[in-house]
Amino acid sequence: MDWRVPLADLDYGEEEEQAVLDVLGRRWLTMGSVTQEFEERFAELIGAKHALTVTNATAALHVACLALGIGPGDEVIVPSLTFVATANAVLYTGARVRFADINGLDDFNISPAEIEKCITPATKAILPMHYGGYPCRMEEICAIASRHNLYVIEDAAHAPGAALGGRSLGTWGNAGCFSFFSNKNLSTGEGGMLVTSDDRVAERLKLLRSHGMTSLTWDRHQGHAYTYDVVELGYNYRIDEIRSALGLVQLEKLKANNERRREITEQYRSSLADTGVEVPFVNSPGESAYHLFPALLPADVDRRAFIDQMRARRIQTSIHYPPIHHFQYYMDRYPGVHLPLTEEASRREVTLPLYPGMGFEDVAVVVGALYEALE
Repeated sequence: MDWRVPLADLDYGEEEEQAVLDVLGRRWLTMGSVTQEFEERFAELIGAKHALTVTNATAALHVACLALGIGPGDEVIVPSLTFVATANAVLYTGARVRFADINGLDDFNISPAEIEKCITPATKAILPMHYGGYPCRMEEICAIASRHNLYVIEDAAHAPGAALGGRSLGTWGNAGCFSFFSNKNLSTGEGGMLVTSDDRVAERLKLLRSHGMTSLTWDRHQGHAYTYDVVELGYNYRIDEIRSALGLVQLEKLKANNERRREITEQYRSSLADTGVEVPFVNSPGESAYHLFPALLPADVDRRAFIDQMRARRIQTSIHYPPIHHFQYYMDRYPGVHLPLTEEASRREVTLPLYPGMGFEDVAVVVGALYEALE
C-alpha cells in the first residue's frame, strides 16, 4: 500500500551503499575484520566488556540462556507483552517460562512485584524486555535476582542507546540482547548483538554461535590457526560482513536518530493531550531509545475499526503486542494464565508511526487522522 505515513522507515543513504560496496571489494563476506570493528564500537558505545554479533536477536536470547546454563527443569520469568521470541528462546533450551504482569497502563514493562510472585525453587533467571526502548525497573529487578541467586538476561531489542541511571540498557544483567531488524533504531535488515562483561560467559557465547568450534574461518584465513576442534554442541548464528558494515554506519547515526525520535514523541504527547487517548511512559525513568510510540485507545473504542479508519487515510498503525499467553501454542502449553493489566493494555494498545525521517507535519497528519477516526 502507498502509505502517506508508514509505521517505520529506514534512515539509509549513500553511506550504507558505499559500506556494502567496500565489503564486496574486499571479497571477504563472512565474519571478519568489519564484524570485529562493529563489535568493538558497539561495546564501547554501551560500556560492555564484550559484544558479539549474531544473526538475529532471537539467536542472541537463545545462546544467552544456554551460556548461563539454563535448560530442562529450569524456569525463566518473562513478560507476555513482548514479541514471542522472548519466550520462544527460553523454550528452545528445554526450560519453562512463567509469565509476569506489567507495571500498569502507564508503564508496559514487567513488574518487579509480579516477578517476585512468580519465583519458585525452579526459577533460574529473569528475562525483562525494555518495551519500546523504555527502561525496566532494573535496580529492583537486579535486587530481586541477587536475593534469590538468579541470572538476569535483558531483552534490549528496542533499546540501543537507552540508559538508566547513566548505565546503558543491556549492561545491567548477566547478558544483554539487541536486535537490528529492519524496523529497529539501528537496522541491518537482520542481525543482533550479545553483550556481557563476564569473560566466562563471553567465551561460551563465542563457541555457541559458531558450531562449538575453537577457531573461525577468518582466523584460518589470516593464518592465526590451521585447524579447529569442536568442544560443544553449537549453532550457526554468525552474522556476515555486509550487515556488520551497515551496522557501523547505522551506529554513527544512532544518537542523533534517537534524539529525533524523542522530539517526535514529545510532539505526539502534546498533540494527543485532549483526545481521550492515553500515552504510557510519560514519567519513565532514565533515557529511552524511543523505539515505539504506543498509545491506549479509550476503552469503548473498537480498535479494529479504528485501525481500518487510519488505513483508509493511508496511515499505517500496528499492535505491540498480542500477549504471548493468548497465542494458541502457549494456551495449550500453559493453560489458565491470567494477567489482567497485560490483557487490558494489549486490548486497547495501538502503535502510531515513529521514525527519524518523520517531519512535524507528518505527526500533525497522523494526529488529525486519529481525531477523525475516533469520531
